[in-house]
Amino acid sequence: MKKLITYIAVIFIISVGCEDDIIVALEEGPERIVIDASIKWQKGTTGENQTIYITKTTGYYNEDVPVVNNAIVQITNSNNEVFNFFEDGNTGNYICNDFIPVLEETYTLTIIAEGNTFTATESLLPVAPIDFVTQELGGFSGEEVVIKAFYNDPANIENFYLYSFNTPMIGRPELTVFKDEFFDGNQIFAAYFEEDLVAGDLVTIEGQGISESYFNYMQILIAQTGSDSGGPFNTPPANVRGNIINTTNENNYPYGYFRLSETDVTIYEVQ
Repeated sequence: MKKLITYIAVIFIISVGCEDDIIVALEEGPERIVIDASIKWQKGTTGENQTIYITKTTGYYNEDVPVVNNAIVQITNSNNEVFNFFEDGNTGNYICNDFIPVLEETYTLTIIAEGNTFTATESLLPVAPIDFVTQELGGFSGEEVVIKAFYNDPANIENFYLYSFNTPMIGRPELTVFKDEFFDGNQIFAAYFEEDLVAGDLVTIEGQGISESYFNYMQILIAQTGSDSGGPFNTPPANVRGNIINTTNENNYPYGYFRLSETDVTIYEVQ
């Protein structure tokens, strides 16, 4: 939607030949709570430090994102062990310093905020380690830098993956999700294409094990915000519902997702 408004504004400026800002009146939907509850356990760490972010939707032209204060935030495992998250000041960031991650364990998120109770349940899923990284030239132009992160998919297990490639000099992470339907039990790679990479750039590569439901959720989000989103005059994307339910009032549903992933991270220096 932001891209759409930007393009419309540019067209109007060119057509009237002036430098006045064009402010387009936008219809605002109902305010909703946004819950970013991504619990990630990086290989080789304890995973005890976790953060959940709770904010609200706001208007397109509002620069400040409103946060949700004074919420009760807990995650409970199948043994009824409770991990409490406490707000860091008035930031909307809720932190837990004693979380215990266990692969394949089932966890339930409970948030009580502004008179509503929100819940979701997910399992912590493993990820295959990154074995090695290669670099070559390719892409449509043949001149793009292609980074490939190789890993071995476990056999006879249905796996879903999210890979992110992040370079500070580029300023935007590249996300991709896929399943092992056609390469179960084989060595495979996640690839990153970027023409602006230069020697010395550092690329942070993170592989994550995800559930099938989160895979479907991210496929929709990436399609709506990525290169295949249809351009500036495509039909505006629909709101994407996550797995978090408002048990107090189901019509006042939140945005966001509760998920738990083992991750593997490596940093590659472009040659």
